[in-house]
Amino acid sequence: MNEMAEIPAVLCLSGLDPSGGAGLQADIEALAAMGAHACPVATVLTVQDTRTVHRLTPLPAETVLEQAQAVLEDIPVAAVKIGLLGSAALAEAVHGLLRRHPELPVVLDPVLAAGDGTPLVEAELVAALRCMLPQVTVLTPNAAEARRLVPESDGLDACAQALLAQGARFVLLTGADEPGETVVNRLYGNQRCLERYTWSRLPHRYHGSGCTLAAAVAGLLAHGLEPYRAVAEAQEFTWQALRHATRPGRGQHLPNRFFWAQEEE
Repeated sequence: MNEMAEIPAVLCLSGLDPSGGAGLQADIEALAAMGAHACPVATVLTVQDTRTVHRLTPLPAETVLEQAQAVLEDIPVAAVKIGLLGSAALAEAVHGLLRRHPELPVVLDPVLAAGDGTPLVEAELVAALRCMLPQVTVLTPNAAEARRLVPESDGLDACAQALLAQGARFVLLTGADEPGETVVNRLYGNQRCLERYTWSRLPHRYHGSGCTLAAAVAGLLAHGLEPYRAVAEAQEFTWQALRHATRPGRGQHLPNRFFWAQEEE
């Protein structure tokens, strides 16, 4: 019997963040907290710290696909989580991979900028991400990302509707980068807003919050949860990870994805 059978595996395609706050490190920690096994496939090597991204080096598409294929031929993957893709060519290659595995739920975190707002991708990559949407189960853009994905839309509600129309099954539109005393996230599906979630706004800026949320959703989908429940539980986990965040460097706070193991009884 396969000893990993009771621990679902999630194929993670994202960048390597040496600060440990975002990217593959965030995926691994969040998935471990969800009781899932991360299979990390590096897409981009980054030079970054807790303040900003200084440089990106996308890996060749063939290298990324070879990493993913080696995992898929060996481990029964239960879900896919996609983060930073550093080039349009790489996004197109990953799109082809997803088309060959339509049975897998896919969570796409469309990373388009660093935590301080520095743009990370070109227009060609944005277009390639839009082409990927028919293979996406849950898309998790923040407000700025939604506006960049569909700049022709008038307002965030219209952005979410357009992303559904382009193929995403569900859109979890997060609102932490919008003004207000609370953070409002909205889940869209079936051509409408399904749920509105309100969270207390925490006091700091955070590096890796979007990665944490998307990976947690993927981990819960891998366990067989329906997207509606997975989205709700992943938000609660992410909010708690941010509430317990630490500041190891000179920039943003990093989510504590193992808060649950460190709390006193």
